[in-house]
Amino acid sequence: MKVTISDTIRYIGVDDKTIDLFESQYIVPNGISYNSYLIMDEKIAVMDTVDARKTAEWEANLTEALAGRTPDYLVISHLEPDHAGSITRLLELYPEITLVGNAKTFAFFPQFFDLDISGRTLTVAEGDSLLLGTHTLNFYMAPMVHWPEVMVTYESSEKVLFSADGFGKFGALDTEEDWACEARRYYFNIVGKYGTSVQALLKKTAGLDIQTICPLHGPILKDDLSDYLRLYDTWSSYRPENSGVLIAYASIHGNTAKAAEKLAELLRQKGVEKVVVSDLAREDMAEVIEDAFRYDRMIVAGASYDGGVFLCMQDFLNHLSSKAYQNRTVGILENGTWGPTAGRTMKAMLETMKNVTIVEPMVTIRSTLKEENMAELEALADAMLLEK
Repeated sequence: MKVTISDTIRYIGVDDKTIDLFESQYIVPNGISYNSYLIMDEKIAVMDTVDARKTAEWEANLTEALAGRTPDYLVISHLEPDHAGSITRLLELYPEITLVGNAKTFAFFPQFFDLDISGRTLTVAEGDSLLLGTHTLNFYMAPMVHWPEVMVTYESSEKVLFSADGFGKFGALDTEEDWACEARRYYFNIVGKYGTSVQALLKKTAGLDIQTICPLHGPILKDDLSDYLRLYDTWSSYRPENSGVLIAYASIHGNTAKAAEKLAELLRQKGVEKVVVSDLAREDMAEVIEDAFRYDRMIVAGASYDGGVFLCMQDFLNHLSSKAYQNRTVGILENGTWGPTAGRTMKAMLETMKNVTIVEPMVTIRSTLKEENMAELEALADAMLLEK
């Protein structure tokens, strides 16, 4: 796919449509792009490489774009293997190239590569610049977005921000799809824990005149960037993006699922426009995590299991905790045939999360939903309305 940035900034990245799981955990039905860029000037800079899965294709793109010239610099924004996986091949092709990174970049480098790079590095720090000719690269440190060594680069003549994993999304570049949906799933599952660090980076770059954002995954962002910046500010502040209720359920034989669907019906009858019901045993966990952060309210409905809660619910709540879920209102429904334990287990896990309001009543059903449960179910639905 032909991607145009400018006459002097070339896209040399690749799509990966054969990968089954990104980072061995995220379903990517439309693949992923590994973005790499080339800045052509008196001095030539390569902006990151790509995953080793696609080294040969990337090398062909690089060679064609160089048209016989030799690159002077490789800027390493992020040392994770999906971006640094072709560094060894680049050094084989151009042994005189200078590697540009920060102190943490080169501290981590020997952990990934058995290469002697002594005398071939340029260590940059916050606010340093590198002149290529008419282009100037300005470096800003972005620690924990989402690794400690991450940095972003602002090219001031064309007003381009090379944003590392920031503003990335799942999906190959040849896929036509809504940006926000897959960018949101990408953000909350990969970067989401580090909202404070993202906020710091947004403040740091707020004074820059940015006309184009070049991330390491997903499409190049141009024209009006306000929506992208607004969403990143919302996501990294842990503010709900939309008003609505996610009902996430963990059902063994289908009875907890029926109770969850009944709750959804009640909420819709009471005027809640957006109610999403998700089966944790079957749906993509990353999608449900995305919705948990997207909406301002959530109900967890879980079956009791081995003195705790059905394991897919435990896994879901562990994921939420690890991604710093906070600032939300949550209701609880439990199911149990004898000595229900799901409710207290879920409540204990939720209570470890920041600014999570747990509403009353906690509803208990015994094996199957019955008429005698309806009053409490109604009360829980009403409580979700009052606490929205």
